[in-house]
Amino acid sequence: MTPLQVEVAIIGAGTAGMGAYRAARAHADSVLLIEGGTYGTTCARVGCMPSKLLIAAAEAAHQAHLAPAFGVQVPAVTVDGAAVMARVQRERDRFVGFVLETIDAIAPSDRLTAKVKFQDANTLMTEHGQLIHARRIVIATGSAPVLPPVLKGLDAHLLTNENVFDLPTLPTRLAVFGPGVLGLELAQAMSRLGVQVKVFGVGGGIAGIHDPAIREVANQTFNKEFYLDAAAQVKSVRETATGAEVNYLHRDRVWRTEAFDYVLAATGRAPAVVGLGLEHTGLALNDRGVPLFDRHTLQCGDSTVFIAGDASNDSPLLHEAADQGRIAGNNAARFPDVQPGLRRTPLGVVFTDPQVASVGLNLKQLNEQFKDRFAVGLVSFEDQGRSRVMLRNHGLLKVYGEQGSGLFLGAEMFGPAAEHIGHLLAWAAQQRMTVSSMLDMPFYHPVIEEGVRTALRDLNHKLELGPQVIERCMDCGPGA
Repeated sequence: MTPLQVEVAIIGAGTAGMGAYRAARAHADSVLLIEGGTYGTTCARVGCMPSKLLIAAAEAAHQAHLAPAFGVQVPAVTVDGAAVMARVQRERDRFVGFVLETIDAIAPSDRLTAKVKFQDANTLMTEHGQLIHARRIVIATGSAPVLPPVLKGLDAHLLTNENVFDLPTLPTRLAVFGPGVLGLELAQAMSRLGVQVKVFGVGGGIAGIHDPAIREVANQTFNKEFYLDAAAQVKSVRETATGAEVNYLHRDRVWRTEAFDYVLAATGRAPAVVGLGLEHTGLALNDRGVPLFDRHTLQCGDSTVFIAGDASNDSPLLHEAADQGRIAGNNAARFPDVQPGLRRTPLGVVFTDPQVASVGLNLKQLNEQFKDRFAVGLVSFEDQGRSRVMLRNHGLLKVYGEQGSGLFLGAEMFGPAAEHIGHLLAWAAQQRMTVSSMLDMPFYHPVIEEGVRTALRDLNHKLELGPQVIERCMDCGPGA
């Protein structure tokens, strides 16, 4: 086969890879986008969008069940599992179609469908033996589900985010392993759609929440809807002809064996770098086999190799993957003129109900970087006016500020409208606003965001920059 000669080769056509391609193409004449799997991006096919479609169905069912609390009587609510999954798949395929249209718009000469591995830091080889000589290479191979040993004996009744959205109908009973972002989103959605759900975790983590008090509020709230043991003891998981049996220590301290239709493994994802032949590149690798890199330039060491998206295992989120792809593509094309790119204030959202949001520095980072130099403001949403009006008065918000400067450092929240509040707080953090300047911003009444003001006032007082919070502050309006 005739070897290919290109300026920039990009391995992976997901969100990061396509971003890298567009950025590199603006500066280089020959760019090759290589995809060894299925086109369509993780977000569109098996991540953000299909999960939100399932969550939307669950919200509709939940609101119908909740209606009597408002004095609105709704006839018996029934869930058509096949219809739910049909809509998930139909709309999922529509989103994937948009991505495929973008791929099809790329010149055929700039695309290659093949699995590749490194021969050296500037040479790739396809599974058919064709060589690709590239002056610079961007690794954007994404990530893949990780299975814990206890689940590795499962086959037909094992689900991951790669196949759960292809179910023809909803299961009757589902065991979820992993109370992280995806596990809890899908567990709660399934539960609200009538599926009997049990969630098992190790280590006590819940939805990536760092603050112990917020995590405990989340634990108690979720357990009102479905069984959740974030530090479970599971002795075995055995596949049967009709599903799987889980032998575990129940919270009542009795060992039980229960049957489920399926087991959903939501136990994390790892960078998809196995089999790339990175050992032939001369790059320094971490203990997961990922090249060491500069997170502001995405350059691996001082080499001509760059890495972006989930493959880097640095903030595996779509908006981060897009940013990283753009930075890596720009720097690969303009090498050796490597420049730092914009890395935005960290922002994470979990689409459970209540939602989870994290902004800026988390509690662990604060204790490492600002030990004894930060204060915490908080608000409970139990009595927050607008939240009570909507029967969404559950959760806790904590905001963090630097002693002395009054600089807003970050926040963590489990509560209503966290996806929107998280954005407001992330914008404030990126603009390096002080807590006092944030309090100068307008707050309408009655809105959930008034809870943010309460937390900021508490923080400002603890920073010794403002007065103590007045209980039942009537200048704010009742229930603020």
